[in-house]
Amino acid sequence: MTAFFMHCCKKTKQLLLACLFALFATSALATNTNANNSSLNIKSAELVAFEDGYVLNADVDIKFNDEMEQAILKGFELNFLVEFQLLSPRQYWFDDEIVTVTHHVTLSYHALSRQYLVVQDGQQKTFATLDEAIEEMSDISDLKVLKKSDVEKGLLYKALLLMRLDYKKLPKALQVDAIGSDDWKMTSQRFEWTPSLFK
Repeated sequence: MTAFFMHCCKKTKQLLLACLFALFATSALATNTNANNSSLNIKSAELVAFEDGYVLNADVDIKFNDEMEQAILKGFELNFLVEFQLLSPRQYWFDDEIVTVTHHVTLSYHALSRQYLVVQDGQQKTFATLDEAIEEMSDISDLKVLKKSDVEKGLLYKALLLMRLDYKKLPKALQVDAIGSDDWKMTSQRFEWTPSLFK
């Protein structure tokens, strides 16, 4: 009886160890998978008064996975949209749209010069590394989005910001992969705040 009990304990211990090993292996695999995902995350955003209007400043965390980095190196152009909205909240109806602005950012790689190109507002900047190009894209500065005449003093407004990869601009060779893969689903959260205007 004692031998049978000891045998059962040994089997149970082995089973528990196997389960723990499987749990840790799954956790490690999930961590590695998440680390290799592409992502867009808006960390902060603000409206700053400038001359007769307001400019948008924002900080975005951008990460590309290996597949996207390889696509860039192969010469594929990636187009991103920065979408800003200012709304006037209404209590019993839909929010009133004051202004909507879409800002285009393009990232590509020039093989001959071995430089990364970032194009915004028709202006092109070159970078030696992808990290430098991403840093440029991550820092949204002095983007004109609003005139002071568009808003009224004393009213509260709601600002919304979103950044996403424009899938429609992807080459057809990549569109199929983008539609069927989470790796290409680069869309930030909808960042929302109440701007302090007229200060």
